[in-house]
Amino acid sequence: MTSQLRIGTVGLGLMGSSIATCILAAGHTVTSLIKEIDTADEARERILDYLRQLEQEGLLTDAPETILARLTITDDVTLLSDHTVIIESITENLDEKKLLYQRLETVLSPTAIIGSNTSAIPVSVLQSGLKHPQRLLGIHWAEPAHITRFMEVICGKDSDLTYAYEIVALAESWGKEPSLLRKDIRGFITNRIMYAMLRESFNLVENGYATIEDVDRSLRNDLGYWITFAGPFRFMDLTGIPAYLTVMKDLFPELSNSTETPKLMEDLVASGAKGVQNAKGFYPYTPESAKEWEEKFIDFSYDIRKLAQKYIPTSAEDTK
Repeated sequence: MTSQLRIGTVGLGLMGSSIATCILAAGHTVTSLIKEIDTADEARERILDYLRQLEQEGLLTDAPETILARLTITDDVTLLSDHTVIIESITENLDEKKLLYQRLETVLSPTAIIGSNTSAIPVSVLQSGLKHPQRLLGIHWAEPAHITRFMEVICGKDSDLTYAYEIVALAESWGKEPSLLRKDIRGFITNRIMYAMLRESFNLVENGYATIEDVDRSLRNDLGYWITFAGPFRFMDLTGIPAYLTVMKDLFPELSNSTETPKLMEDLVASGAKGVQNAKGFYPYTPESAKEWEEKFIDFSYDIRKLAQKYIPTSAEDTK
């Protein structure tokens, strides 16, 4: 059974803890490698909190404490030697990731799969220099990883597609609805589309066409209504294909194609803004309102998961 596979993770920040929670909740024994062992207690408490959230939503078959007992947190890479799949979610730094893979290859079986939760580094770049590049894949999660059904599995130029299919099957057993990219491209699917949307959003705001509030309001009440039910191609099927071609001919030449990062974004980051994390972002927050928005987002994530499961077709139905 897939739940009997020993899964390793590397990194237990917010995303890494969320990934470990998802895998633990699916029934696996998990070993998590971290750089600083004195952060283990904090990570363990965070994962327990995530598991308790899942329990409240009726998504666990065992008690959170029982599930957490299957987690080992260590700074000893040799404890990963008998694991079948390793998923790293360390900082988005190419040199650090490559050093990690070199360490992993000294202890792992040649057939153990290494997955990277990179958001933008091409998988082919991560593969270069490895002894067994065919076993490295991109395994891209979305926050909160223990709730969403999202996952992208990405092949680099040297990836063995057999390994990719294994991860897709494993992801489905974790409650995900994974997408497979058979060719490597920077940003993968969702990030390429999302950042095109962000570029146009900044273009509208910085050139005075709309406020931040108006852009958010429009997208929430249009895109937000259908995107969980239907992706862009299904939506065009549902609403009539020819009209989109007409609009494309007129609108594509007018869309932003800027290759510069937005000044608004540069200035905001330079001012120290991190969003709700430090109560400073595109919107004003107090510490209390920032915490309230975080809690609302978690509640919404569970609600939208339930709605998606009600309407999303099976893989077989997708082709009908």
